[in-house]
Amino acid sequence: MSSIDILTPVLPESVADATVATWHKKVGDTVARDEIIVEIETDKVVLEVPASEDGVVEAILQEEGATVISSQLLGKLLPVSAAGTVTKDTVNTAESTPAERQSAVLSTEHSDAANDNLSPSVRRLLAENNIDSSDIKGSGVGGRITREDVDAHLSKQASTVHKEGTDSSVALANRSDKRVPMTRLRKRIAERLLDAKNNTAMLTTFNEVDMSPIMQLRKNYGEKFEKRNNVRLGFMSFYIKAVVEALKRYPEVNASIDGEDIVYHNYFDISIAVSTPRGLVTPVLKNCDKLSMGEIEQQIKELAEKGRYGKLTVEDLTGGNFTITNGGVFGSLMSTPIINPPQSAILGMHAIKDRPIALDGQVVIRPMMYLALSYDHRLIDGRESVGFLVTIKELLEDPTRILLEI
Repeated sequence: MSSIDILTPVLPESVADATVATWHKKVGDTVARDEIIVEIETDKVVLEVPASEDGVVEAILQEEGATVISSQLLGKLLPVSAAGTVTKDTVNTAESTPAERQSAVLSTEHSDAANDNLSPSVRRLLAENNIDSSDIKGSGVGGRITREDVDAHLSKQASTVHKEGTDSSVALANRSDKRVPMTRLRKRIAERLLDAKNNTAMLTTFNEVDMSPIMQLRKNYGEKFEKRNNVRLGFMSFYIKAVVEALKRYPEVNASIDGEDIVYHNYFDISIAVSTPRGLVTPVLKNCDKLSMGEIEQQIKELAEKGRYGKLTVEDLTGGNFTITNGGVFGSLMSTPIINPPQSAILGMHAIKDRPIALDGQVVIRPMMYLALSYDHRLIDGRESVGFLVTIKELLEDPTRILLEI
């Protein structure tokens, strides 16, 4: 029976090569059709390579960390007949003959079924922390292990180590370092951050916004909105609508520099910074000016879920004229966000906190949020940057204007 090639997926034109991130199967492991064998990491996304049919991993030719190109041979898969299975002990990458491998097909059990339903992010987290999935009791559907289960297991381990380390000599004995290679995505993030710092004249301007009107709107209409759109009414749809209107008034902020030219965009594709298990990514919502608030919330939810489970595609991450990042979800009160090249500006939203403010000559308590706009001063002057941020403040403090576009 002839072997089947395990190949690198065809990479997008913008991606020259990729890295073998994780082999989920070892030589001799059985795999079912469409089960993930190996993950390939580009500087944007993780690509999963599934089995084309039931079989046994016969050979691994590119180990984890190897650099590969489109359609490169990664390994070999020995097909399994409908009546047979194969053991890990009887399959070898080089020594076994075809006859021995065929004989082995008839004598094994599927020993890795417990890992079949693990999501890529959970499998990666288990591998990075050297955890056996059998040590964790899953709380998901059908006993599936979730990321929360792994986090709880790690917390329990840390607590145990802390108790054992109360004696100073034991604590010193437990001191250690762990060195792991930087992921391809993390390398790319580092390169882009340095590029933004070194190749733009970046400044940041600040303002604050009273979130009372939006919070009242969500309180009054949130339940009806959710019933109609099957998604919760969040803050991000308000932010995006306000940003689109501000971009229309200040086209320089929606532009980018290409060599010695300025490229003005007549469309509104907004990047949303999303934290994933692999790092920060910026999936793009296309044509936001044509989307309703319900459609915006639905697309944000979809992109967030895809990011959480490592399902974002290159198309999801390509493009974007302007970025919104919300550090407030992690508790950040104020920050200076870094531009996402080749874009010219990025808006930072922050935690909403009750603070005293002066209103009509009185000191009152209001839910306040700081806004931060980082921009490339080569293209955007102070008048445009401040005017842009003030426009967003005014729209958020009077959200009726968002609907009326005034």
